[in-house]
Amino acid sequence: MYWKFIVAAFAIAATAPTASAERWDQGRVITGERSVLQVRERPAVENAIVTDRLKTLLPKLMDETGIDMWLVINREYAEDPIYFTLVPQPTFAARRTTMLVFHRQENELEMLTINRYPLGEPYESAWEGGALDEQWAALGALIAEKNPDRIGVNVSRDWPIADGLTQSLHERLASVLTPALQQRLTSAEALVVRWAETRNARETEIYGHIVGLARMVIGEAFSSKVITPGVTTTDDVAWYLRQRFEDLNLDPWFMPYVNIQRRGVACEADQAFCGEEGGVIRRGDVLHTDVGICYLKLCTDTQEMGYVARLGEQDAPDGLNAALRTGNRWQDLLTSSFEVGLIGNQVLAKAREKCRRARMNCSIYTHPIGFVGHGPGPTIGMWDNQGDTPVRGDWPLYADTCYAIEGNVKASVSEWDGQLVQVKLEQSACYDGETVHYLAGRQTQWHIIH
Repeated sequence: MYWKFIVAAFAIAATAPTASAERWDQGRVITGERSVLQVRERPAVENAIVTDRLKTLLPKLMDETGIDMWLVINREYAEDPIYFTLVPQPTFAARRTTMLVFHRQENELEMLTINRYPLGEPYESAWEGGALDEQWAALGALIAEKNPDRIGVNVSRDWPIADGLTQSLHERLASVLTPALQQRLTSAEALVVRWAETRNARETEIYGHIVGLARMVIGEAFSSKVITPGVTTTDDVAWYLRQRFEDLNLDPWFMPYVNIQRRGVACEADQAFCGEEGGVIRRGDVLHTDVGICYLKLCTDTQEMGYVARLGEQDAPDGLNAALRTGNRWQDLLTSSFEVGLIGNQVLAKAREKCRRARMNCSIYTHPIGFVGHGPGPTIGMWDNQGDTPVRGDWPLYADTCYAIEGNVKASVSEWDGQLVQVKLEQSACYDGETVHYLAGRQTQWHIIH
């Protein structure tokens, strides 16, 4: 029944709504136009997604990457970063030493545990006992019995999320294998990255709701509910954002921040980032914020812009509205460059060439999102490097992957005597192999604070 509470992801307006008073209803906190499940109600949703991913997605990815057996072995206090994406909730640690074994043969996938504490569905316990030596011996015997050709383990030089097998556990694993089986050990790097970056239908269905929560709270923060010009500081707004997410039991994955651009404070054409933090917000200021939350195992990354209206103003000046339209045009140039099979560096080069032809001062630093905010997959530019990014920029685009469409443009504003204003935008979106879809709309109008 709880699934019905959250699957209806819907687009929100260009400026997120201000929340009304909260109320509780059937395990949800209702805030504004969106509901947030209580902590107790979340495992049912998360576990349905994990089970579906394990049964339908993992076999395909193991076939794609040529892995016959995948081992995820970790210990309490040194958990493999991919471990929590594979196990049912609530799980807070790898109890003692936990071993997950995924064995692919013909059209079947065995999901086994060799563990003192069984995990339950969808895993089958292949061993339960108490002695650590017996546990390792059981793993060695199981691998010998299954006799896989390629045994994937989580070791990687370049991808931290795929480097979860510690050296001591790797050595212990080798010690329980025959020399022939030791030779079959191979990096599961590609499998881990593909598992982490790929979203299934259920995840995509709820993702827009999660992104909408982040946008809704930004809409609250960039309003007269929070900001009193001449009194409120950027730190005040940043801590409002942080506290609001905490109150909703939504986990920020970094501290929100807010900065100001102001007429008379120059923004240079080659300046990486324009704007100052820590000051008092005044009328006529341009505001920018960056926030990220995680909920139901999915993370968001969002940047939006606000304008503090001068007395008598009902909207932002025409020059600022034009600058935001330029930012939206930049987003279109980037997302129209997505193509399955292109690597991130190629997408970046295509988009930057389009910016050059449009005479647009753009900077692109787009990255995958999913289980973590800065997810594995194709990097499309870095804020401090608008050329090729080795390794991560060489990863190809696949369908059913999601991204923070992140970057900025600088545009001259006539009302500011031609001064450049930097419009910094970031919106979460998913790519279905043909089209990039914004998960909860995108900002097309300024947040106006009166």
